[in-house]
Amino acid sequence: MIYVTRRETFNAAHKVYNPEWDDAKNMEVFGGCANPNWHGHNYVLNITVKGNISKETGFVVDLKKLSQLIRKDIIEKVDHKNFNLDVPFLKDIIPSTENIAKAFWGILDKPISDLGCKLHSVKLQETENNFVEYLGE
Repeated sequence: MIYVTRRETFNAAHKVYNPEWDDAKNMEVFGGCANPNWHGHNYVLNITVKGNISKETGFVVDLKKLSQLIRKDIIEKVDHKNFNLDVPFLKDIIPSTENIAKAFWGILDKPISDLGCKLHSVKLQETENNFVEYLGE
């Protein structure tokens, strides 16, 4: 089994808060991430796929096609957007990095399979020191 990773970047804003809690509870739990005026990140997205090497191409996946798919299905929908306000697939979801990565998996799993490989992981880096990695259910 060979694993191949494609890296993409985007910028987005969000506010991490639970709408069922008051402002004090949200600040206690989420700190500055619950800022009512939002905050932003320069995200790094790593999509790792796995599969067998094609005898015809020597590839597990055509990285150009993988990049185009990620850009069309994810980046164009989130880049320079507000996760809380502008991204329909995150409606009514607390836009934590964990939930965002899981949502990306749900969008990419089938189209990546259609490319002839399998989605292995979605790694989303929010800051230089913080990232999550989702490996599916």
